Amino acid sequence: MVTTAAKWRIGFLLLAIPLLLVLLLGFVVQYVAEARAGAAETAPPHLIPNTDVNPFGANFFLQWEAEPFKREKTVEMAAQAGIGWAKQQFPWEDIEPSPGQYQWEKYDEIVDLYREHGLQVIARLDRPPEWTRVDNRFPQRPPDDFNDYGDFVEAFVRHFQGRVRYIQIWNEPNIFPEWGDQPVDPEAYTRLLAIAYRRAKSVDPNIYVLSAPLAINLENFPARRNLSDLLFLEEMYQAGASAFFDILSANAFGMDRPPEDAPDPGVLNFRRVELQREIMLRYGDADKPIWFNEYGWNAAPANFPPEALIWQRVSEEQQAQWTVEGIRWAQQHWPWAGVFNIWYFRQIGNITPDQAHYYFRMVDVDFTPRQVYFAVQAAAQGIRVAGPGYHQETAPSVVPDENWQPRIAPQASAEAEIVSDTPGASLSFNFQGTGVDLIARTGPQAGRLAVSIDDKSVPGLAQVESGGSVVDLAGPATVWQSRMTIARDLPAGRHTLTLRLLDGEAAIDAFIVSLNNTPAFPVAPTGLCALGLLIAGWLLWRDVSRIAGSLP
Repeated sequence: MVTTAAKWRIGFLLLAIPLLLVLLLGFVVQYVAEARAGAAETAPPHLIPNTDVNPFGANFFLQWEAEPFKREKTVEMAAQAGIGWAKQQFPWEDIEPSPGQYQWEKYDEIVDLYREHGLQVIARLDRPPEWTRVDNRFPQRPPDDFNDYGDFVEAFVRHFQGRVRYIQIWNEPNIFPEWGDQPVDPEAYTRLLAIAYRRAKSVDPNIYVLSAPLAINLENFPARRNLSDLLFLEEMYQAGASAFFDILSANAFGMDRPPEDAPDPGVLNFRRVELQREIMLRYGDADKPIWFNEYGWNAAPANFPPEALIWQRVSEEQQAQWTVEGIRWAQQHWPWAGVFNIWYFRQIGNITPDQAHYYFRMVDVDFTPRQVYFAVQAAAQGIRVAGPGYHQETAPSVVPDENWQPRIAPQASAEAEIVSDTPGASLSFNFQGTGVDLIARTGPQAGRLAVSIDDKSVPGLAQVESGGSVVDLAGPATVWQSRMTIARDLPAGRHTLTLRLLDGEAAIDAFIVSLNNTPAFPVAPTGLCALGLLIAGWLLWRDVSRIAGSLP
């Protein structure tokens, strides 16, 4: 006879067993999902040079700012916003007002100010002095003899060697105001670019030369007052421009369209640059990056005259949101994208509110930040700390002192490294993880690096008498991209790796951060569930067996 208690117990067990099974499977599924999520957070290597960089840059007009405290305040606010690059014009007419007579003092102060606040300079070189031309009606007209411009570029690179590492050759030569009110000429610009490139590299083979950005437009009229950026770039390549720049400059104005708006040859928008990229690929320039000379959305008021909206308009909220989203979209979809120089940070008051480009600013003349400033500041948080993955020496998480210089080297990762032979040269790498490896060039000329993590010696590395850790880069033959384990099993969290050159030469190529973030298996809850299943199963088997045995 089956008792009422037995019936209740069997019913309870029939409910408990599926519930325990669901709980057990839930713990296992959650563990697998967390393990997979942790493994998916590793950043792949940037294989194209100058793409593993701080993406946040801006255009500045410090050459027009007469008051030093305003210059200081401008750059200070930029640094506080996470801006890592200063796109700065260096007018030739201001620096060399008469042949061979250079006036560098103002620009030395400007460059030093940027460097003091951690901003790298991208130098725009244009605006010839009057002595270079017979026809001086238009200040942007190229010099009559392009070699005069070559002389200036060579002098500039020599003067700022080690302080300015990126130079832009001219600006928007595909529209007549920037080519001296004469028909634009892709072949002539390419000749100018070639002269500048050769002269710059003759002084410093490791300087990076940027082509002039092209004004985005749809024109193709016989007079060639303006010429479509796509047509001009195509003709530059046909003239052999590929050999004479390291980085392609582009303009990327979003107009009144969101960042994800698809590219179309008949449309001006942010993703139009993809059409320029297609031209690069056709001519074999897949290994070159694109940097953005002028980038952003215009936030003119709603009542602004429509005929004056050269760049269309969006709200300030959209300007702030899309500026950040555009950079984020590019990082997810464009492995060839580098720096985005927002147009512009702050002007000195010579642009009035009745002009559309007044409304690009990140900061007002009186230093009041606009919404786009705060959006960029929030987006830039954390970019100076590397997460799990491969990070080039150009990454914002790598902070070298002034004793390190870049070296272009095709054998290196992303075709570059940073090098020093100055004893005491120091470099820090900020990362979030539990392990870190160093990628460096080893060889007969290489020396030793003192190594510390969070100001402490590193277990597992060679130790010196003073108690510090050392990595020896010396070897019988040169080995590029040599990988050395620096640390494993660090506490999870943020760390700072510091390298200091003791002797010889050091060539730093990259860092690899690892994170042992596999979650601990939930032994206790899964064990209890499994034990509960065993007990419940045994009880159910026992009761069912008893009932079966009592049947006639």
